[in-house]
Amino acid sequence: MKIDILAIGAHPDDIELGAGATIAKEIAQGKTVGMIDLTRGELGTRGTAETRDAEAEAAKNILGASFRINMGFADGFFVNDKAHQLKLIAMIRKFQPDIVLCNAFDDRHIDHPKGSSLASDACFLSGLIKVKTIDDQGNEQGPWRPSKVYHYMQWKNVQPDFVVDVSGYLPIKLAAALAYKT
Repeated sequence: MKIDILAIGAHPDDIELGAGATIAKEIAQGKTVGMIDLTRGELGTRGTAETRDAEAEAAKNILGASFRINMGFADGFFVNDKAHQLKLIAMIRKFQPDIVLCNAFDDRHIDHPKGSSLASDACFLSGLIKVKTIDDQGNEQGPWRPSKVYHYMQWKNVQPDFVVDVSGYLPIKLAAALAYKT
């Protein structure tokens, strides 16, 4: 299933908070968008992994994304290593996004820059023919590299390279963010 945009976040709610209005706008304009959470956010102060799963699904439905996958990496403790990269590369190759949106490269939460580096590295490596991954049916995947990787802002204010006009889409972003009741 080829999609236009793949949004990746370290935790459920990162995507909504960092790029929710942009995603809503792109979907309204006919783009296909998928979402991947690296962790279940199980170390969060409020809620549980199970409540976050339900909240993430509700937020996906509000935004209108085609799918949402959780990689099940360890909240707070995942690393940007070969094993994690290969799992994410397999997802990138499966969905062949033209654009990837991911966490900020510098942020207050330690998982955000780790998620950013992991996503960026996986996007590059996914285009290398000698990096081998298999699909859900056990078939070798071909290389695929997204044409663009963009980082959405979260906690720290940084000087953006560009700004997306999301006029009219803030209510959808807020509804998706508020799906996280915990």
